[in-house]
Amino acid sequence: MANPQNRNFQKTSFISFARIRVIAGHTFTQLMRMKVFYFLVAFVILLWGAKQIILPNETGGDSSPEQELRLIKSAGFAAMNMFSMILALSATALLIPKDIEDRTLYTILCKPVPRLDYLLGKLLGILVLIFVSLIAMDLVLSFFLNQKASAIIALQTEQLVGIGMPQEMINEQLAGLKAHGVTMNIHYAAFAIFLKATVIASIALLISTFSSSTLFTQILTLVVIVIGLIQADAREYATVMAQFGESNTLSNISLAIAVFFPDLQFLSVEDGVIDGRNIPMKIMWQISIIASFYFAIYIVLSWLTFRKKEF
Repeated sequence: MANPQNRNFQKTSFISFARIRVIAGHTFTQLMRMKVFYFLVAFVILLWGAKQIILPNETGGDSSPEQELRLIKSAGFAAMNMFSMILALSATALLIPKDIEDRTLYTILCKPVPRLDYLLGKLLGILVLIFVSLIAMDLVLSFFLNQKASAIIALQTEQLVGIGMPQEMINEQLAGLKAHGVTMNIHYAAFAIFLKATVIASIALLISTFSSSTLFTQILTLVVIVIGLIQADAREYATVMAQFGESNTLSNISLAIAVFFPDLQFLSVEDGVIDGRNIPMKIMWQISIIASFYFAIYIVLSWLTFRKKEF
């Protein structure tokens, strides 16, 4: 028979993966009831429309087939970014206020459940939903992109064979088109989008722990997102200005911003994938480590802030 003291320790221990899993499952179920997966219908329609578009033969110096494949990838990644960002921002900002309004928070914390378990469980539930959604969108994007790429490659092959071009030259001609088709880089880009959503959700969670308004949380998180998206360009501009003998004030400001705000452009690899470039595994490891670092820092700050609040 288990020692009652041991059972009590299990119940009130600092962190418990079992408790986190239960809270995450409940959060995931709540979000599922909001029918967020209806967004996938719009995503399918968007990609189907992009697949039907036939561009002119010359567009910005690039061949039309490559531009058509780029269009599908661009539309897909843009929709993934928008969906994951909106969900990470809005759902996370509503976590604590909604639980306070429903008095669910008081029920959970009086179990007793450590506040770190509560925060991790809630955030994990949102991230699981985002992850599942991005997997579904990744599969849909791969399906439409593969259909389009296969049709284009078959047409190009038929035309090149028709003019008597040797097979080796045909393979060289088609290499660029195949690079724009379905490769592991598509999945890398989807995972990078998930990492960005993870950082954004952890930021929104931190702000919600000291904010008294859901709207304020969403606005302030949106400001942080904008800063994270433009700080790389601002840092580059400050460096250029410093080279021309201008004041180093801009450089100092950009460095200070980089300390407190995440560089979301560093976590983006979609542009390279859209252009057909290969994404080395080294880059994926780097952005995974950086995103994990941001996530850990914001979670700790959220816990330190949340544990001081009285409920």
